[in-house]
Amino acid sequence: MDRIFALVDCNNFYASCERVFSPGLEGKPVVVLSNNDGCIIARSNEAKALGLRMGEPLFRCGKLLAGHRVQVFSSNYGLYGDMSRRVMDTLACFAPEMEVYSIDEAFLDLSGVAESPAAYAGAIRATVKRWVGIPVSIGIAPTKTLAKAAAGEAKKVPSSEGVFDLTEHAEKTLAGIEVADIWGVGRQYARLLRRHGILTALDLRNAPDDWVKKHLTIGGLRTVLELRGISCIPLDEGEPPRKAIMCSRSFGRKVYALDELQEAAAAYTARAAEKLRGQGSAASSIQVLLIEFPFNDGYPRSHMCSTELPVASANTPDLIRCAKALLMQIYHKGPAYRKVGVMLSGIVPRGRVQMNLFHESLEGEKELRLMETVDTINQRWGKGTLTFAASGFSRAWQMRQARKSPLFTTSWADLPIVKAL
Repeated sequence: MDRIFALVDCNNFYASCERVFSPGLEGKPVVVLSNNDGCIIARSNEAKALGLRMGEPLFRCGKLLAGHRVQVFSSNYGLYGDMSRRVMDTLACFAPEMEVYSIDEAFLDLSGVAESPAAYAGAIRATVKRWVGIPVSIGIAPTKTLAKAAAGEAKKVPSSEGVFDLTEHAEKTLAGIEVADIWGVGRQYARLLRRHGILTALDLRNAPDDWVKKHLTIGGLRTVLELRGISCIPLDEGEPPRKAIMCSRSFGRKVYALDELQEAAAAYTARAAEKLRGQGSAASSIQVLLIEFPFNDGYPRSHMCSTELPVASANTPDLIRCAKALLMQIYHKGPAYRKVGVMLSGIVPRGRVQMNLFHESLEGEKELRLMETVDTINQRWGKGTLTFAASGFSRAWQMRQARKSPLFTTSWADLPIVKAL
């Protein structure tokens, strides 16, 4: 049986999430800002038409935003993550196999699921819009690489109505895709291909196998075979455990005081430990990073310190104590600091922790039950329902998010109110 893949891609995802709960934004330009409201990281189609670019600093485009009444939002990752989960739960109803590729993309295996994949994709698109409120584009093809290209065409071709079946327009479509835009081709390979006269996806598809294998290795040959319609990249249904977990944010203002830095380090350690337990792992090493604001030298100084744990652990209180001790070693009074980060590494499965003859485990039965209870409550009632006192209460050092929308789906206090007229 021939394989049929579909890539479902949410359109302008962050901006679309904001529109779900503010229908009046439909048809108006919308942008979403990065951490600390620094630069643009998401744009609606109307904002793109105004010439607003990805990564453009907010202060440079203030007049343009004001002149065209662009709606500006701070990033609301809690809302976006929950909306992504709802989209993926909906998509899981339509295919026996699915790979969540990113927060706003998923591959579906539609092999043998429907006689007309395009019509089936149209039903998927309509259901996601009706159930979640997010518009999506869907690309259909016999391989994942081609499905990725087809999804891009579904957004660009008005007549596609959000669904593009590349099996019917393969050569014409590939001839219009630059090599740099092919899924799996990085910048260096794109420059190499252009130097050898390979400018489009169609040129790469027709390149000799021996040449591709010599210059692009076996990974490049796999991409070429995918462009020819030969499926070489299977769906990855499970995300592999992370080998390191990093949690770091820039402060909303200059921070000088040690106690504020310790609060931030504790908060980030707690978040990293939660992710660690979420994948059923424990960490053998912890590292703390501290970055100053630029001063006379014109560039920021960074300080790092790490330590090995005698027994791998995912117990938040003990990891916080280690992080604060490391912070004390690298902190010095005087400079202003702009960022602190915590990284957990040396990650091992929680059930295979190597014990130490001279040190007791940091996680006994009591500690395990406590962490399970904290995680269960936060999953049930929302992130931050239970926090550790070491991470502070006022948190004046937090990121600037002056334009953040409410957490409509994850906070009881922010639930939208519906009134019947």
